Amino acid sequence: MTPTGPCNAPDVVDVVALGESMVAFLPSRPGRLADVPSFDRGIGGAESNVACVLAAAGHSTRWVSAVGADGFGDHLLAEIGRYGVDVASVRRDPGRPTGVYFRTAGDRAGDAHEVAYYRAGSAASAMSAATVDLAAARAGRVLHLSGITAALSGTCLDLLWELTEPGARRPLVSFDVNHRPGLWADPAGARVLLDLARRADVVFVGADEAQDAWGLHGPAAVRAALPEPGLVVVKLGADGAVALGRDTTGAGDADGTATLVPAPRVDVVAAVGAGDAFAAGFLSATLRALPVRDRLRHGHLTAAAALTVPGDLATPPARDHADRLAALDDDAWGRLRLGPGWTEGTQRADEEVRTS
Repeated sequence: MTPTGPCNAPDVVDVVALGESMVAFLPSRPGRLADVPSFDRGIGGAESNVACVLAAAGHSTRWVSAVGADGFGDHLLAEIGRYGVDVASVRRDPGRPTGVYFRTAGDRAGDAHEVAYYRAGSAASAMSAATVDLAAARAGRVLHLSGITAALSGTCLDLLWELTEPGARRPLVSFDVNHRPGLWADPAGARVLLDLARRADVVFVGADEAQDAWGLHGPAAVRAALPEPGLVVVKLGADGAVALGRDTTGAGDADGTATLVPAPRVDVVAAVGAGDAFAAGFLSATLRALPVRDRLRHGHLTAAAALTVPGDLATPPARDHADRLAALDDDAWGRLRLGPGWTEGTQRADEEVRTS
């Protein structure tokens, strides 16, 4: 599916991303949170990450959210705005704080990994259809949402129901399931996410995530449980990703069959931020009406940019560089190996990734 959206609106942008961003405190060295002596300040938020990566890739983006009228809110607005994201529709809440979190260094999948969230009662958790600028949220070719927002509060969930309501005012809705069991007070949260995903146009979900949340095994089962979206993208980790289309209407080569694209080999520096980057790369290619295979390849390449840097956010590869790699034949794509610095786009880097 290729987005059209309310393009007659004067403030239309390519992508609007709505959701909470928090100030992230990243440890100065490995170790337990109890033992780490100091932290560096960063930003973290699934939806704002997507907006930042897309802005760095040359798209016009807007972040819609709420932050406290505090120094941490100032920091988020300044940092996200520095990427070129429009932050004018972020509400400053004088009565609630900006959320923050602390995490340990290293791979988030490890047993020793710790994350301490301080987001209960945050400004973003109080978002509602009454406090959010709905016109600004809808004034994009794509509206990107995630299941994290749905879990923050009842008013946030109601907001997502409002924004995913079918109708002529609605842009193309992209929904990243992002199931976070620890955020849900309601044990029926997984079912809520399934119902929200069925109202979207493009859905991103991990195969392991779909199994844990919904008991679904494999991409075909996920597609069967989500019959409405134009495209369902099931991420298979290091094995790649598969896009399953509903029909041929505006969906490139998504004709009801599965388009599987293996992931390139990546020398991982830190396994953080890859899911958001994948969504950004896929949406960037969607905005350009590229074939589904190339959308998946751009998703993988943008994810590889995130995997080969220490933090959550990485500058995506230059568009012409990514286009050259995405156009490789299947054999050459299968030989790709991407390591730190590959996004620099020099001829030497091209030679290395093509022949490794």
